[in-house]
Amino acid sequence: MSAIVTIDGVRKRFGEHPVLDVIQLTVEQGEFIALLGPSGCGKTTLLRTIAGFVEPDAGRIVIDGQDVSGWPPHRRPLNTVFQNYALFPHMSVQENVAYGPRRQGIARAEAEERSKDALELVGLASLGSRYPAELSGGQQQRVALARAVVNRPKLLLLDEPLSALDMKLRKRMQLELKHLQEKLGIAFLFVTHDQEEAMSMADRIVVMNAGRVEQVGTGTGIYRAPANRFVAEFIGEANFIDFVAGSSGFVHLATQQLEIPHLRARADRGVAVLRPEHLLLVAEGGAGEPPAAAAAAGRCVLGGTVKDVVSVGSHTFIHVDVEGRILVARASGLPDESMQPGRPARLEFLAANLHQLEDRE
Repeated sequence: MSAIVTIDGVRKRFGEHPVLDVIQLTVEQGEFIALLGPSGCGKTTLLRTIAGFVEPDAGRIVIDGQDVSGWPPHRRPLNTVFQNYALFPHMSVQENVAYGPRRQGIARAEAEERSKDALELVGLASLGSRYPAELSGGQQQRVALARAVVNRPKLLLLDEPLSALDMKLRKRMQLELKHLQEKLGIAFLFVTHDQEEAMSMADRIVVMNAGRVEQVGTGTGIYRAPANRFVAEFIGEANFIDFVAGSSGFVHLATQQLEIPHLRARADRGVAVLRPEHLLLVAEGGAGEPPAAAAAAGRCVLGGTVKDVVSVGSHTFIHVDVEGRILVARASGLPDESMQPGRPARLEFLAANLHQLEDRE
């Protein structure tokens, strides 16, 4: 694949506050990229900078080999879908979609044909004569998408376009949006603060914090190997355990002074992350193997007491007090007797699932 967008050293400050701090990013042709991060991290500012609505203080925006840094928004080969859809209420659905081609000087007949094709693409071919007020939120979102793709842009920017939808519709639209992107074959750059949304849709995720890019990678890659503590906390649930390099050079957990055999420490001291689904809860006195047998089988064991149990139906989170530190395990289904608060329990995990990271907020 070839790069459709290159963001080269882009910086932006609002007053004394740095909003974008030397952003370097490449988006490939046909790629679905999610800009993910908390409110105020700079993701929407970056999107608006690419679109031309915000002028960077430094750096370049290159689209399809052309430096568009000084170009106004209407000259850039892209379109943007906003949170509020921005449909014209006095125009029909088809007139809304045909507006872009008409503005470009396309003849009325061809503009109408393009708008019909775009509405067919998003499954609204039969609603062209309706007005925005007569549509549901999901239908309005599809009209906004049709209007954005009717001009055949090289890049589509989406600023949290699903945020106004209810949960069930939002999940359905996530799949439809991904399928639309695959059908069009153009690059999508999608802003969201919802990690599940990013994981389910994007080919790559750009995790942002305080104007910086913290990590870029696939959802699975970032989840399994977060670059630092911020990423580990923001993407999914995480347990953090302090460690030092033991005399043998292996990871030695401060919690219960547990040495992890065959796992070399990458630093003299640091923090390791362990995901809740990688912790197996075994009730003391239950049917599980004794700790010595578990260790011999390559599993690490920590002892503790169940403090809280939170069930969400499909799975249950069990909070276990291990020497004053709360670790969270996740089990499938509803809680059983071994998960009752106050009961002694042990947590087992494989050394391969303990990921060492930079202890940087």
